[in-house]
This record gives sequence, structure tokens and C-alpha cells, in this order.
Amino acid sequence: MSSSPTLPISSPLANHSSTVSSQSQSPIATPALRSFISRLTTSLRHGFSQRRPWTELLDRNSMSKPESLTEAYSRIRKNFNYFRVNYVTLIAIALALSLITHPFSLLVLIGLLASWFFLYFFRPSDQPLVLFGRTFSDRETLGILVVLTVVVTFLTTVGSLLITALMVGLAIACAHGAFRIPEDLFLDDQEPANAGFLSFLGGAASSAAASAAVSHV
Repeated sequence: MSSSPTLPISSPLANHSSTVSSQSQSPIATPALRSFISRLTTSLRHGFSQRRPWTELLDRNSMSKPESLTEAYSRIRKNFNYFRVNYVTLIAIALALSLITHPFSLLVLIGLLASWFFLYFFRPSDQPLVLFGRTFSDRETLGILVVLTVVVTFLTTVGSLLITALMVGLAIACAHGAFRIPEDLFLDDQEPANAGFLSFLGGAASSAAASAAVSHV
């Protein structure tokens, strides 16, 4: 006597759990975010590989007062082409020190950036934003983030802190560029000013925009 065939039985709860887990992929694990971080890391490594020795930047024997504003401007341009990575590093250090000494502003800025990354740029397109039981469209999410950015930038100390730190860093870089004699620098062999380290800004921005467009199609 042959036994009746056994029919496969699947649990609805298990199917529902697997479906939810496959659709609720964490934003930090999305391919767009991984691609963005990978490209940003590669650009930063390439940029820092072009950094000049700090001893060459701080060579006292190559310092002198410019005789005119024209000479100072010429020195700033040449030194920026040569020390651009060092100057950007100094500006970044000024920004970091300003934020570290103001923990509240640092936390607010981190929260704002995290909101942009995880609520808009790298949020999967199949996961609408739901807050307090209400579903927000991409346009509404973008509007909320823009308003939040304006409020944080102009109605808190974050905006003034960033602008002040940026101006201090630029002032230090310009002062060094005006007093540093560039005659001993091999400027003819250097890349254009818009290449190298600073190019990661455009690359990172285009990568984020492309990732956001793909994830919201």
C-alpha cells in the first residue's frame, strides 16, 4: 500500500517575515551608499597622496614680505597650485577644531547630514518615509529637509560657526601663500589647480546625485 504524497506546507508567518526582511534593507547596506563611500575613500586617498611635505610648507628661509598686492596675489595662486592639498587640510582642521569645541553644533550638524543621507539620498525607493503614521512622498521629504537645513544654518549657531571657521582657514592659507616665495617650487610639473584632491568634491556630489536619482526612480 503506497503512502500518499506529502504536500509542502509553508508558514504564512515565515513567508511574511522573509518578504519584510527582503524589503526592509537597511539604508546603510544599499549599493548606492556603498558605491558613494568607496568612491569618496578612493578620491581622498588619491588626494592625500599628492600632499606636500609640511617641512617644505613651513620653510622659514622661503618666507618674505610681498612688495605689492600684485606680487602677493601671484604668490597665492602659485602656492595654491602647489600646496592645495595642505591648504585644504588646514581648512578642514580649522573646521574640525571649531566643531569639537562646540559639541552641540557638532551633534546638530551630524544629525542634519544623517537626515539627508538616510531619509533622501540613500533611502530605497520601495520604502516610503513614514512618520507618526503618515506617509511622505519624495517631494515632501525633500521640502522638509530643505526647510530643516535652512533653519539649522541660519537660525542656530551652526551656520555662523562653519562660516567663521572657513574664513579663518582661508585667511591662514592666503597669508601663507602671500609670504611664501614660490621660486623654488617646481610648478611647471604640477597638475592644474582643479585636479587632484579638490576633484573629489565634484565627483562625490555627482555620485550622490546619481545615487539619489537611481534610488528614487
